[in-house]
Amino acid sequence: MDIERVNDTTIKFFITYTDIEDRGFDRDEIWYNRERGEELFFEMMNEANDSDDALELDGPLWIQVHALDKGLEIVVTRGQVSDGSVKLEIPVTDKESDETNLVDLMSGSEDDDLDLANDHLEIVIGFKDFEDVISLSHNFFIDDLYNELYHFEGTYYLHVVFNDDSYNEDEQDDMLSQMLEYGYESDISIYRMKEYGKEIVRENALPIIRSSFSK
Repeated sequence: MDIERVNDTTIKFFITYTDIEDRGFDRDEIWYNRERGEELFFEMMNEANDSDDALELDGPLWIQVHALDKGLEIVVTRGQVSDGSVKLEIPVTDKESDETNLVDLMSGSEDDDLDLANDHLEIVIGFKDFEDVISLSHNFFIDDLYNELYHFEGTYYLHVVFNDDSYNEDEQDDMLSQMLEYGYESDISIYRMKEYGKEIVRENALPIIRSSFSK
């Protein structure tokens, strides 16, 4: 990975797709899996902090991600907060950005997440056996969550999207804990499953499985 300090508030990374895969990341999941995208980003920032090109994370960050033929170019610009307003000096670039995010990484904030996905909590749950999916359906009766079932590379996966308007964070954590008693949180992205896996039930997977299979 190459690191270049552009000025006092901007740092530029270039990382090849080969380097991304050597670090244990899938080329596609860094776009669609929020946690994995965050993990890669902060791994890169930690490397920069260990070099002479360190950039302090003491304000909002403007992050520009350019998808190139051989890898990703990521430009990170730190903003300055004054009287509640944010001042950003964003370097001009002639490259088209495939994805640009303004993330509020305020020092000391409880919400220090790089949001590369959306605001809703999503999870992909893997199951060792289809019987575990059946058991979950007969022991989890909250049916207004969007959930769909896929089969991919010999494993069943349940994609669940929580409704932030209906359930608060504690309620979502409780539901997630209940579901993970029967499966495990998977790093595989839903986009990869949709492209390469087999769709078993598109919507309302758990209620349909409950009604179709006895306990």
